[in-house]
Amino acid sequence: MESVQSEVKVTEMEPKKKEKEPSPNDEKISVSKSVFVGFQHVLAMDLFIPPIILAGLLSLTVGDTALLIQMTFIACGLATLIQAGFAMKLPVMQGPSFVPLTALAAIGTTSGLGAMIGSLIPGAILIALIGRLKLFSKVVKKFIPPIVAGTVIVVVGISLMPSAISSVYNAPGNANVNIMIAFISASILIGCMYLGEKATKRFRFVKLASVIMALGIGTIIASFYGLVDFSSVKDSSWFALPSIFAFGMPTFELDAVLIMIAIYMIIVIETTGTWFTVGEVTDQKLDDKRLNGGAVGEGLGCFAGSFFGGTPVTGYSSNAGIIAVTGIKSRRPIIAGGAILVILGMMPKLTSIIASVPGVVISGVFAVLCVVIMMNGLKVIKNEPFTERNMIVIGVPIMLALFAALIPQEVMSELPTLATYFVASGTAVGAIGALLLNVLLPEKLEDKKTVTAKGEIEYATR
Repeated sequence: MESVQSEVKVTEMEPKKKEKEPSPNDEKISVSKSVFVGFQHVLAMDLFIPPIILAGLLSLTVGDTALLIQMTFIACGLATLIQAGFAMKLPVMQGPSFVPLTALAAIGTTSGLGAMIGSLIPGAILIALIGRLKLFSKVVKKFIPPIVAGTVIVVVGISLMPSAISSVYNAPGNANVNIMIAFISASILIGCMYLGEKATKRFRFVKLASVIMALGIGTIIASFYGLVDFSSVKDSSWFALPSIFAFGMPTFELDAVLIMIAIYMIIVIETTGTWFTVGEVTDQKLDDKRLNGGAVGEGLGCFAGSFFGGTPVTGYSSNAGIIAVTGIKSRRPIIAGGAILVILGMMPKLTSIIASVPGVVISGVFAVLCVVIMMNGLKVIKNEPFTERNMIVIGVPIMLALFAALIPQEVMSELPTLATYFVASGTAVGAIGALLLNVLLPEKLEDKKTVTAKGEIEYATR
């Protein structure tokens, strides 16, 4: 009765407005709990994999690889603080994207690391401007429906698989030993993921630490075959401040800048899918304000990251799973996670240990992660009707991505520079194919039909 009476009193005392309920994202939790949950988010990210892959493609030394990992940690930490702190204001962790790896490697090997770093800056500024001018939300509604976002994520996984597999075959040393170590590393990761999913809540950490366990055990096995060199770890310091433009001052080449602008557009499609996932998990509607704020945060995060030589950042969908498991929807653990990443990025000895992991171990783990990326994309498009039109929109970009990923080197060498950068990224080819096909192919009512979780049929407006 008391609650009813209080409601009546509020009505009679108009024009007093009912106080707005605080958002779950702004829930105040203790610092210790924020740090603990934030550390879980960091463990779930595996963000050291992309810089290791890029370092391998660029043939960097172990020392430079460690530096690239260190700078990537700092860049991702700053990007997370920007995005969760004041831009989008959703619990979104930012990590290095797999999308631009092959394109960045092509730019770095052809024109140098300065051109690679310089190519990152204009696109980042452009993304931030699109969000600031409130144009991003309009673009999302018109050009990035779930069928496109999901297809792009599938294309990312599939287009990176050939690189992961060929790295095992082409690694120096005994081919049979390399294949065995890669297979064991991949098997450990798959086993940990499966056991972690089936285990009780108490042992769910097995899944969170699956990548670290696979890399650790794989490295121990590789050490018996003389494939591990920790000499750089001994010479590394425990603490070091970050370096601006550690790999050289940026230079700006038009071809490199143009291809990276196209890549940035694809990264935005990828990260938009993550935002919608986090929005669903946290019960927060992604309105125009949040979408445009997210674009500003994405651009600023990538811009800040370019000063440290890190790869462009993107929202990590794996963290949405942590939110679902823990039930903590507050931004505070994410902000704590961003701070943790910055601190870890100032510990060169740690990044030197990571950089010493043998390439075949990384490749075995990376191959499985490509499958995980691909399956996450299929999750996004699973409710799309498989009409003839939609199958073309989904299937043809996958074919185009493989066509680009498997193009012979002698053919690649004869292409113009801009085309070389573009074709070097199977993801770029496939993603642009998905965007164009979705726009150009006429859409009928049956192509929009989706099946909800309750088995009800809905017709989406795109």
